[in-house]
Amino acid sequence: MAMKLSIPVIKVDDMNTAGQFYCEMLGFRELFRNQPTQDANPAYVGFRRDQAILHVSSFSGDGVAGTVVNLIVTDVDTLFEEFKNKGVAIALEPTDQTWGVREMYIDDPAGNSLRFCQS
Repeated sequence: MAMKLSIPVIKVDDMNTAGQFYCEMLGFRELFRNQPTQDANPAYVGFRRDQAILHVSSFSGDGVAGTVVNLIVTDVDTLFEEFKNKGVAIALEPTDQTWGVREMYIDDPAGNSLRFCQS
């Protein structure tokens, strides 16, 4: 038996706001949606960009807003330019950390920290 994949669940208040942010601003695409009613909330949505997969939920009890997600990337500086050109607020511009990683931080509309990390 071997573990194969870990997918974080990110808690948000409003799926319309989250979907717009993750797709339009960060370049993810929607993989699937579990939305039991016509209302936008609650909903559970999977997003993907390249090999990164995120599950985002506005269901009560799914996670806690304010979490941290590390996304391993090949080029933080190129992503920084892409996000800056789209008007994404950058919490921490690309920075060489003392622990040997170059990182950039972005907060999503629900207050979750997305940390883009390049070794």
